[in-house]
Amino acid sequence: MTVLVTGAAGFIGFHTCQRLLARGERVVGVDNLNPYYDVALKELRLAQLAKHTGFTFVRADIADRAAMAEVAKANSDVTAYVNLAAQAGVRHSLTAPHDYTRANIEGHLVMLELARHSGKCRHFVYASSSSVYGSNTKLPFSVDDRVDNPISLYAATKRAGELISHSYSHLFRVPTTGLRFFTVYGPWGRPDMAAYLFATAIIAGEPIKVFNNGDMRRDFTYIDDIVSGVVGVLDNPPPDNGEVPPYRLYNIGNNRSEQLMDFIGQVETALGRKAVYQFEPMQPGDVKETAADISAIQRDVGFAPTTPISVGIPRFIEWFKQYHRL
Repeated sequence: MTVLVTGAAGFIGFHTCQRLLARGERVVGVDNLNPYYDVALKELRLAQLAKHTGFTFVRADIADRAAMAEVAKANSDVTAYVNLAAQAGVRHSLTAPHDYTRANIEGHLVMLELARHSGKCRHFVYASSSSVYGSNTKLPFSVDDRVDNPISLYAATKRAGELISHSYSHLFRVPTTGLRFFTVYGPWGRPDMAAYLFATAIIAGEPIKVFNNGDMRRDFTYIDDIVSGVVGVLDNPPPDNGEVPPYRLYNIGNNRSEQLMDFIGQVETALGRKAVYQFEPMQPGDVKETAADISAIQRDVGFAPTTPISVGIPRFIEWFKQYHRL
């Protein structure tokens, strides 16, 4: 099987490519290496992937129709798509909105068009986000819940991607599955995410910003568990009976919501240092608590996360120390 993975130099994309390559798939990785965070980290991830003979990298923007048409033409053996390229980050969407509509809506549409016209697409898997639940207060979040109250542009673009995918599954019978990721962490993680931000500040002796005065919970999910879910879903496309669209949505989380202060405590323990807390109010576009109902993906794919934060955080910190030569 040849799989086209977008966002290949990103956190989840990199680990997904590694898993697919390890089991013998050919992977075509696409990424535009945008400078939202340190490009050097992305380049190091790509250097790891380049060690595999089955990996081909193309630097391209998924919203560039001409460039992506060339990628499709040069890789006509692609039969599966994993669209993980996106403009991430709730807070950044407050100041750079057009980055989100370009990558998360226009780019997503371009990828669906490639899959539609390939004539060979057995499955199109894409990244959505737990952010689509917006101001929902019912916990845990279920894929059956209404999600028409986004509280950030990022969330709105991710919901738009889900709706566009449904239309392609309905109209053109493209088998699509959206994955609503809950807070992902682990080795090679993004510098703008909680574990990385906390570790960086603690090492530097600087205060860490703790929003909503620490009264927050997150369904922190370790990267290896996430990738097991992504690959498991990829291998199980929704069937097409000619009636309902071949379309699915899943939550993909740890099935356990953690107190933010407990998460910080695990980082402190792994580093052997105490943090200096700077308590802040809730940020615009943020939510107090997330928790994933993963019963659907458990039932259909056998997804079973196995990594608690007491195991995952020390693994992340071990990598963090190596990466920063501490």
